[in-house]
Amino acid sequence: MSHETVFLAGGCYWGLEDLLSKIPGVVNTSVGFSGGHVKNVGYREVSTGTTGHAETVKVVFETHHLSFLDLLLQFFKMHDPTTLNQQGNDIGSQYRSAIFATTQEQILLAEDLIKKIDLSGVLKNKITTEVNNFWAFFPAEEAHQKYLEKYPDGYTCHYIRNVNLAA
Repeated sequence: MSHETVFLAGGCYWGLEDLLSKIPGVVNTSVGFSGGHVKNVGYREVSTGTTGHAETVKVVFETHHLSFLDLLLQFFKMHDPTTLNQQGNDIGSQYRSAIFATTQEQILLAEDLIKKIDLSGVLKNKITTEVNNFWAFFPAEEAHQKYLEKYPDGYTCHYIRNVNLAA
């Protein structure tokens, strides 16, 4: 089996991880922080909005069950990729939409998909999702891992939007 990893940020990582983990073909998820300038950070530091990190979900998926493009299409339905540094009531750069790609192919596919969705006009506004090379992931504290499994009534602003996106 061939596995691939990508790091996705789209607001509060609790809800995003919960939805991503339920996609057939996703074999593992964990939450943490990527995209910033401070090493070895935790939730308390990132929540200040000063580290440059985004709340991020590490996603490992089986490429023979789930293509990278199909994963991204679902990711774009789980959050609003057109709001800059905000998802629901969560505001700040730590809640931005970002793809931290682990391969050059992921970068090219993500950038192409974003262009296609923007040109289609299916979304009211242009996608603000950043596409960056992955460089580091700092796992969040254990209490934050699989948070909505531990606390089913916990906070989330994520849900599957009824938007017809196509690659």
